[in-house]
Amino acid sequence: MKIAIGCDHGGIVLKDSILKLLSERGIEIIDVGCFDGESVDYPIYGEKVARLVSAGECDKGIVLCGTGIGIGIAANKVKGIRCGIVHDEFTARMTAEHNNANMIALGGRIVTKENSVNIVSAWLDAPTCDGERHLNRVNMITEIESKS
Repeated sequence: MKIAIGCDHGGIVLKDSILKLLSERGIEIIDVGCFDGESVDYPIYGEKVARLVSAGECDKGIVLCGTGIGIGIAANKVKGIRCGIVHDEFTARMTAEHNNANMIALGGRIVTKENSVNIVSAWLDAPTCDGERHLNRVNMITEIESKS
């Protein structure tokens, strides 16, 4: 598995912990930045990660900003992306099982480093699209996207 990760200055506090987890799991990582705490624009990093996932260069993506909201919205503007904005293990599991999310967004001002590792683990370990009704709904989302 290959995962892309990107963040802004508000999400960088979580990045090292998540990188360590991914590395320990033997997951190949593409880190698109940012690499320090200087103020940067989150849409740049949300788009970079989303384009790698959308193009099939990465299987999944993780994006981080202060709340996870802005960078998640930016990622969701890329065709083929279903980025769940998650803040605990339950929402991480549900976005995999019910929404077949190929990306997640977390907030460095919302979750702790320790919780971020548990959240990412829950997302990675959850089965995708649990049941036909959920797959039908994901297909409906894809249909909406194709009309835009």
